[in-house]
Amino acid sequence: MTPRSLSEAGHPSLARLEAAGYEVVFPAPGRTPTLAELEAVLPRCVGYLAGVEQVPSALLEQCPGLRVISRNGVGVDNVDLDTAARLGITVVPALGANSQGVAELALALAFGAARMIPWSDARLKSERWQRTRGLELSGRTLGIVGLGQIGRRVAAMAAGIGMRVIGQDAYPDRGWTTPSGFEWVGIESLIAGSDVITLHAPGGDRPLLGRAELARMRPGAILVNTARASLVDQAAVIDALDSGHLRAYCIDAHESEPPADYTLVHHERVIATPHVGGFTEESVERAAAAAVDGLLRALSGDAGD
Repeated sequence: MTPRSLSEAGHPSLARLEAAGYEVVFPAPGRTPTLAELEAVLPRCVGYLAGVEQVPSALLEQCPGLRVISRNGVGVDNVDLDTAARLGITVVPALGANSQGVAELALALAFGAARMIPWSDARLKSERWQRTRGLELSGRTLGIVGLGQIGRRVAAMAAGIGMRVIGQDAYPDRGWTTPSGFEWVGIESLIAGSDVITLHAPGGDRPLLGRAELARMRPGAILVNTARASLVDQAAVIDALDSGHLRAYCIDAHESEPPADYTLVHHERVIATPHVGGFTEESVERAAAAAVDGLLRALSGDAGD
């Protein structure tokens, strides 16, 4: 059991695992475990309720008894899925469990950047009466990359406050009932045509938004990333912020957690949160219950398909 939200204080859902006869082990209570800590525990486990830590092939190869990896979130790109499949290890995400929490945070970050709320708060707390002119999001264009359960919720909320919403997805669900005025577009059109871009896609081998893509964004645009740090070229973002081409960068998911390098976090035009998108009372409840359900189904031989 490694998710920080569960390993630090526990959760009532974990009692169901103990009631089913399983011993629950916490390699690193309250923090993300190191690879060495996982190697010391995981080889003797049959189930693994995983957090955001990397689960590489070499680790899985050491775990002959492991039957299931259950996530307390939707993302599974931290797990070597090819190796898991080859070894017969079922990987179960908690689909939709934290969608509302992440969606609300994404929109909250966009508001914070548009109105420069952290900037104003910091100055007033230092007893400086300074004002900076903000932006109204109503009437502006929001581009959403990734229209899964999180992206769809963002779309509905943004449309509700009067934003024009456009979206791109690698595998668009044409059966989704879109909000009024929503438009599907290609990634290039989204980058060039959005006042605010919010990312809700899995990471890849290369950044989705590198130097060239950031240069094609509208001057003064806001970029929100509650998905994966690897979606964005960090050095290019810093340059775009320094030049004023980007109004703000809002980030909740970091390359390492806690960050090994705080350069980006310290930037005046960055709003950074410590991976709290799904860290709400409601999301933790849903995710914990769903993750435990996934473990128990898989361990009982029911894949839950």
